[in-house]
Amino acid sequence: MRFGLFAINMGVCAQPDAAVRVAQAAEAAGFESVWTGEHVVLPDPQLPPSPLPPDHPLLDPAVALAFIAAHTRTIRLGTGIIILPQRNPLVLAKELASLDVVSGGRLLFGLGIGYLKPEFDALGIPFDDKGPRGIEYLEAMLALWTQASPAYEGKFVAFRNIQAMPRPAQAPHPPIIIGGHAPAAFRRAVRHGNGWYGFALDLERTAQCIAGLRDAEARHQRPAALGALEITVTPSERLSPETVARYAELGVHRLVLYRRAQTEDALRAFIDTTASSLFA
Repeated sequence: MRFGLFAINMGVCAQPDAAVRVAQAAEAAGFESVWTGEHVVLPDPQLPPSPLPPDHPLLDPAVALAFIAAHTRTIRLGTGIIILPQRNPLVLAKELASLDVVSGGRLLFGLGIGYLKPEFDALGIPFDDKGPRGIEYLEAMLALWTQASPAYEGKFVAFRNIQAMPRPAQAPHPPIIIGGHAPAAFRRAVRHGNGWYGFALDLERTAQCIAGLRDAEARHQRPAALGALEITVTPSERLSPETVARYAELGVHRLVLYRRAQTEDALRAFIDTTASSLFA
């Protein structure tokens, strides 16, 4: 089992110096990765299903992870997740390729299609077509990252006769990790992702999602180049060695832990406690 730490760009870690110290502590303790969350804007006032109050600080994922990359050496840098239909795919491809280069190939590109309609409305982006738009954007980004002469022709994005250097440091590209708990998300992960990310799940819900992924694998052809589907989960419960073992038995490869700490000291204490109690 690999362990990550969520929220390296938000809350306590929206303060850049605190984020660096927390990331360095996680790296020293043996965490494999740190992960960002994303909402470009939040509804004000907060309305369901918005997960955060409108004044909750969130740094941009690429900016936050680039800053952390400059102050760490080995820990991987995950976006958990970027809301892909809200982004210009060519601009995002440049930002993330740059992040992968400056970090020495440590990016894990987690993406999702989003679920907050007020966020889409504020950005002027249609909500109803976010699924197909997100997949086109991903395909366009992969074209920029992997093709000698990048070209793409879709409903939402099209280009040819361009270049976008540098390519990512990781070949053929950073791992693609697709988030979401619905059947359509499982299908997208099977058909387009190196991995899948489930957020705030207990053991029972994790088992249900993995069953959904296995059903999607039976129904949809998975490109061989993607390899086996890697499973990442942020658990909703506190962990013991026994619960970690149960997640592993379900087929989970990585647990990305989230502690809503009010202070940097509390978050660093959580890192130390986790390392001493769960890391072999």
